[in-house]
Amino acid sequence: MNIDIVCVGALRERYWKEAYGEYIKRLGKYCTPTTVEIKETRVPDNPSPAEEVQVKDSEGKAIMKKIRQGSYVIALDVNGDQLSSEGLAGKLQALLLEGASNITFIIGGSLGLSEEIIKTADCRLSFSKMTFPHQMMRVILSEQVYRSFKIIRNESYHK
Repeated sequence: MNIDIVCVGALRERYWKEAYGEYIKRLGKYCTPTTVEIKETRVPDNPSPAEEVQVKDSEGKAIMKKIRQGSYVIALDVNGDQLSSEGLAGKLQALLLEGASNITFIIGGSLGLSEEIIKTADCRLSFSKMTFPHQMMRVILSEQVYRSFKIIRNESYHK
């Protein structure tokens, strides 16, 4: 199974890179993880609502080009469904049993995701009603996907 994480922006700080790298390395035992970074569109100071939509649309078009054909798309969206760790593991296991060979997780930029991405996604997933920096979400997502595989295999890690 291929797990693609398509995200807006790059990890700049060493601590984010190291944490994310550790979970991606661990995930390699269970799947083929790939990270695709999309360049952030510059956000003007005090953007108008129209400018915010323009930024999200620009990033959304770039994201759409990076989604593999036939991939099951999970968009991280504050208004999406909230799952427990066991719930996410169950979702991934069901996709595996259905024969999904590609799953793409999408993490938006500082303004979130475009309407096109939200509408195109097969699933919208929320980790909280709170807003997190997209760099942190990359680490949280990779850890939860790793935890999911540990749960699916009934291996120790998840308590």
